[in-house]
Amino acid sequence: PDPELADVPLVITGLGKRYAKSADRYAVRDLSFRVEKGQVLGLLGPNGAGKTTTLRMLMGLIRPDDGEIRVFGHAVRPGAPVLSRVGAFVEGAGFLPHLSGRENLQLYWRATGRPPEDAHLDEALEIAGLGDALARAVRTYSQGMRQRLAIAQAMLGLPDLLILDEPANGLDPPQIREMREVMIRYAAGGCTVIVSSHLLSEVEQSCTHLVVMDRGHLVRAGEVGEIVGSGDTLLVGTAVPVEEPAMEKVAALPGVASATRTEDGLLVRLEPGGTAQDLVVDLVRLEVPVSSVGPHRRLEDAFLTLIGGSA
Repeated sequence: PDPELADVPLVITGLGKRYAKSADRYAVRDLSFRVEKGQVLGLLGPNGAGKTTTLRMLMGLIRPDDGEIRVFGHAVRPGAPVLSRVGAFVEGAGFLPHLSGRENLQLYWRATGRPPEDAHLDEALEIAGLGDALARAVRTYSQGMRQRLAIAQAMLGLPDLLILDEPANGLDPPQIREMREVMIRYAAGGCTVIVSSHLLSEVEQSCTHLVVMDRGHLVRAGEVGEIVGSGDTLLVGTAVPVEEPAMEKVAALPGVASATRTEDGLLVRLEPGGTAQDLVVDLVRLEVPVSSVGPHRRLEDAFLTLIGGSA
């Protein structure tokens, strides 16, 4: 183990995985990123980007061809002891259909060989929110119920690193919102969550950091606000509507390419080199009643820009 990384949940360095019987075709190639304690990291990318392959290597389910994965300083290999600190839900979970939800979780935990009191079963079941259904056979469960039971299984033992692959599949909007709040609370307690999802609006609301992949390569990594806010158009909220004479002055400011009114304020497009800080200073000088300033861009826009740029 690397003692300097003992408190770092995940460090991936130069990771590579080739397709079977291929020397030059890669599912994942030269991938490197780092995840810190307390982060909710969104792993994004189109189908075929290498997300699930990366998660399976992280779980020790398959071996990388190149590079290294370290979890809390320990190198990850199939059966590595450090994997006991990792909880995961990748590509669905298999349950015994004739047993109840509770019995499935109890059986899974016994198979780990760890003491029953370490399972924190009640906390995991509370997260699942299955109520009376826990006593029913799993074969009677809907897809959403199976999904919630699988997430509860991943959280047994309250792992330090929780990995969720498409956790919102089969969940209805209230359940998705509950899942989002669970991830945020879990990370706030000092744990770390990695979530792969196609629901970009959910990722934007629940994740603190992002790793964007395409065709096996890293495209971008960083804080959500930094990646979403890298556009050149700002939405300026104002306390009262801005009159036409003031609009003309805003449009003529240095660093401003254009300015238009919206229901809530102004939409300002910056010229290259223009910054939000300079704009705010100029707006205050013009006595524009600024109440908020933020990027006029959603994660979906940023994601499509990144993927398009890497094609």
